[in-house]
Amino acid sequence: MSDALINGLAGAGGGIIAQLITYPLQTVNTRQQTERDLKKERRKVGTIEQMCQVVQQEGWSRLYGGLMSSLVGTAASQGVYYYFYQIFRNKAEAIALLNKKKGIGDGSVGMFSSLVVAAFSGCLNVLMTNPIWVVVTRMQTHTKKSQPSCTPVLAAMEPPLYGTSHAIQEVYDEAGVWGFWNGVLPTLIMVSNPSIQFMLYETMLKKLKQRRAANKKDDNVITALEIFLLGALAKLGATVVTYPLLVVKSRLQARQIIGGDKRLHYKGTSDAILKMIQYEGFHGFYKGMSTKIVQSVLAAAVLFMVKEELVRGARWLLTKNSVHSRRSRPP
Repeated sequence: MSDALINGLAGAGGGIIAQLITYPLQTVNTRQQTERDLKKERRKVGTIEQMCQVVQQEGWSRLYGGLMSSLVGTAASQGVYYYFYQIFRNKAEAIALLNKKKGIGDGSVGMFSSLVVAAFSGCLNVLMTNPIWVVVTRMQTHTKKSQPSCTPVLAAMEPPLYGTSHAIQEVYDEAGVWGFWNGVLPTLIMVSNPSIQFMLYETMLKKLKQRRAANKKDDNVITALEIFLLGALAKLGATVVTYPLLVVKSRLQARQIIGGDKRLHYKGTSDAILKMIQYEGFHGFYKGMSTKIVQSVLAAAVLFMVKEELVRGARWLLTKNSVHSRRSRPP
C-alpha cells in the first residue's frame, strides 16, 4: 500500500470522526451564515440558544440534517485531499533533496512549497466534491416549522421529510447541472484556508521536531496531544483569515428563492459580496464566526490527531506483516 493511499484513507477516517463530533455546531453555523434577515433590530441569538431553538421547534434530527451526505462529502474530501497532498508532498521533497545535491537549500520543503502543495491538493478536492457540499448546505439550512396538525386532513397535507433526493432536485430545478457548482469560485479561493492551515501545521511541527532534536531527548516522538494542539492552532489562524469567503460560499449554495426580495437573491460571487456590503455592512461577513471557530478548530484538531494515529498504526501493521512474511519464507 502506497504512502499516499495510507494518508488518504487515514484522512477520510479522521474526517468522519471529527464530523460526527462537531456536526450540530456545523449545522447551526451554516444557518447563522445564511441568515439574511435585514432587520437591524433583531436580537442576536447565541449558539447554544439557537441549538435549543432548533431542538424545540424542529426536533433533534434537524441538528443532524444532511449528516449522511456530509459524511460522504467529508470522507471524499479528506480522502482526495490527503491522497493528492501526499503525492505532491513527495514530489516537493524529492525536488528539495535534488536541489540540496546541487548546493541549493537544506533539503527540506520550505514554507512556500508547502503552501503550493496544499493549494494544488485543495483545488482538485474542490472541483471534485463541490456538488456534495451544495446538497449538504441545502439540507442543513432547510427548516421544518413545528406546527402540529389538529386534523388528519391537515396532517396528510404536510410536506414529506426533506431528504437528499429533495435537495438534489431543488438544486437542479433552480440552476440545472451547473447549480451543483454554485459557490465554487469563493470555495476555490478558500483553498487558501487549508493551505494556510497546513502551512502553519507543517511549520510548527517542523519547529517542534527541531527543538526535540536539539535537546537530544531519547523520546522524540510527537504525542497525540501535541498533534491535537498544533492542528487546533493551525486551523484557528486559517479560519480567522478566510471566514468572509466561507459566508459568501454558504449564501450562494443555500436556497435563493426567499420571499421574492431581490436583495436576498445572489446571481454570483461579486453580486453576493456587493449586496452584503450594501444591505448588511461588513459585519455580515462575520456572522456566526465564533461558532465556526469552535467547530472548525475542534474538528481540525480531532482530524489531525486521529489521522496521525491511523497512519502510524497502518505503517506499523505493514512493517510487522513485511517482517513476518520474510521470516516465513523457506530458506
